[in-house]
Amino acid sequence: MYSERVMDHFMNPRNIGEIRDADGVGSFGNPVDGDLVKIYIKVEDGRLVDVKFKAFGCVAAIATGSMVTEMAKGRTIDEALKITRRDVAESLGGLPPNKMECSNLAADALHKAIEEYLRRSR
Repeated sequence: MYSERVMDHFMNPRNIGEIRDADGVGSFGNPVDGDLVKIYIKVEDGRLVDVKFKAFGCVAAIATGSMVTEMAKGRTIDEALKITRRDVAESLGGLPPNKMECSNLAADALHKAIEEYLRRSR
C-alpha cells in the first residue's frame, strides 16, 4: 500500500514543528477527510533557510509534509515555487491513488507560505 519511503517519513518525520518568527506561513486542508498541513518558512537572501511543518491527518498527509520540507529547504524562492504536487508524490515513491490528494496539501501549503512571504516583503 505505502512505499518504504512514505512509511519512513511517517514514522520519522523531518522538520516537524513551527518557526516562531516565520517569514511566511501557509496551510491547506481537505475538509472532506479532515487532513490539514501547515508550513512555516524562514527566508534569508531569497533562500529558504528553514522549513517546518505541522500536520493533522493520515499517513500520507504527515509523510508529504515531511517530504516537502526536505525538498524546499535550501532552495531559492523561485526553485521552491516549482515544487509540484507530483514532485512530492514521486519523491515518496508514489502514493496510493486514493491518497494522491494528500500530496496536494503539502505542496499547496508551501506555495501559500511563500506567497505570504512575498506579500510581506513588498
